[in-house]
Amino acid sequence: MFVVTVTYTAPLEEVDPWRPAHGDWLNRLISQRLLLVAGRQVPLVGGVYLAPQMPAEELDRLLATDPYVLNGVATHSVVEFTPLLVADGLEDLKSQG
Repeated sequence: MFVVTVTYTAPLEEVDPWRPAHGDWLNRLISQRLLLVAGRQVPLVGGVYLAPQMPAEELDRLLATDPYVLNGVATHSVVEFTPLLVADGLEDLKSQG
C-alpha cells in the first residue's frame, strides 16, 4: 500500500485552473480502485492519496498522468508501507500490504 503526498509547486491561482481536470482524474482512479482515498492537506498546500498495493512502476505511471503534474503545478512523494493494524471494518486493507 502507498501513501502519496501532493505538494503544490505553484501558487494556488496557478493550481486552481487545473482543479476540475485533476478532480476528474481522481474520480476515474478511485472508480477503478487504483486510488482508495484522496483529500486535501490542511492547510491547502497539496493533497494526500492512499493507493492499493501494485508495482511501484505502475503507480509512478499513474501519478505521471495527474493534470497537476502534467501542467507543472505539483509534485508527488510516495511512501510504501504494509498495513499491519487496522480499525474494525477495514480488515481488507491488510491484504493490500
